[in-house]
Amino acid sequence: MPETTPEPPRNQPWENGWVPDTSRAPGTRRLWLAGALALATIVACAMAIAVMDKDSDRPSRASGAPSPSGAETFPGLISFATPSRNGVTAPAGKTGESGLSSARTSASPAPGPHDSAAGGTEPSQSPTSHASSPSHSKPSATYVSMQSVNYPGRYWHVSGDYVKLDPVTSAAARQDATFTVVKGLADSSCYSFATSDGTYLRHRNFLLRSERNDGSSLFKQDATFCPRASAYSGAVMLESVNYPGRFLRHQNFQLKLDPFQNSSLYLADSAFRFVAGLA
Repeated sequence: MPETTPEPPRNQPWENGWVPDTSRAPGTRRLWLAGALALATIVACAMAIAVMDKDSDRPSRASGAPSPSGAETFPGLISFATPSRNGVTAPAGKTGESGLSSARTSASPAPGPHDSAAGGTEPSQSPTSHASSPSHSKPSATYVSMQSVNYPGRYWHVSGDYVKLDPVTSAAARQDATFTVVKGLADSSCYSFATSDGTYLRHRNFLLRSERNDGSSLFKQDATFCPRASAYSGAVMLESVNYPGRFLRHQNFQLKLDPFQNSSLYLADSAFRFVAGLA
């Protein structure tokens, strides 16, 4: 008779001393853990809602509330001090797309020989406050010269057909460095510069040059520049009326239109002071 190997005993925990716990249903510990987690989640959500409700109760600025006053400053904005007024100071302008601005004042230039070509003398304007920028005065004399800030011994000077930044060393040079300021041919709140021989300063191919007024709309726009606040006391930057964001600056002593750059060199090269005419 063949021998058979008895099957090992099954489910006999009493042999190793372990007895199953029959006092609770299977999975009770997992249910307790799940319940505790759900309760913690509910408590956290309730606290978050309470904090949000508390923040919403704080007073907020109404949509019709006045904007901050000019005395307030904001990070990232550059404010400039009010320039000193020594002799003839810079003309006023309007806010441009570049973000630079200046305020208008009530002074108006005296009539000059070329005012009739530009539409007459400029009428007086009442002061307009501008909290974020310094105020500039229009030149008290019609005849002005344009002095460089970073090269104070050099002035705008018509040399040939172009305008250079040159030292003035002769009577002829002083004549070519003296201009008549008239209201802008394309914008009466801005300015145009006429020469002694009846031409106007206009940009062409982004270079400043002296040409006769052909009466076209393009010429009037090319010959109109709007003053903006400068980083230098008593100086202005001159923005093209038909190329907003481009300002007159000197480069290699050549006057040209260049896009605005937030650099110390650009700010110095594009800053000019109105001084009494040298001629």
